[in-house]
Amino acid sequence: MSIWVDADACPNSIKDTLFRAAIRAEIPLTLVANHAIKVTKSPWIRMIQVQAGYDMADDYIVNNIADGDLIVTADIALAADLIAQGGRVISYRGESYNEQNIRQKLAMRDFMTTLRASGEVSGGASPMGAKEKQAFANALDRYIAQQS
Repeated sequence: MSIWVDADACPNSIKDTLFRAAIRAEIPLTLVANHAIKVTKSPWIRMIQVQAGYDMADDYIVNNIADGDLIVTADIALAADLIAQGGRVISYRGESYNEQNIRQKLAMRDFMTTLRASGEVSGGASPMGAKEKQAFANALDRYIAQQS
């Protein structure tokens, strides 16, 4: 079992939580991004830098996960692909994506994209606060506990 992170847009506070958890639980953690990311030095943590380009990090993750791996991403389309491959997915805000809710999440994402394109809605997600960071830490802890 490993943890993978779609790290291009991952908040630093979430990366810090992941670093601490990987070291504490001795679980391999791999961050994938198209730019270099500073990581905590540990035999449990590695950073993979892929070529710049659309979905290069996503493609790397999809092609390298194993059944049951945990993937951390805010990309709902990527989450759908990973779930289809047997991955378990949580967002940076601690929300679990699974076979029961991913279609609804994709539909909502497409709907919001349409509203933003029409000018009906502007902006994106609200900034992450302490509540969201705690929700992520709790979701991560639940996953690690299930693997023990």
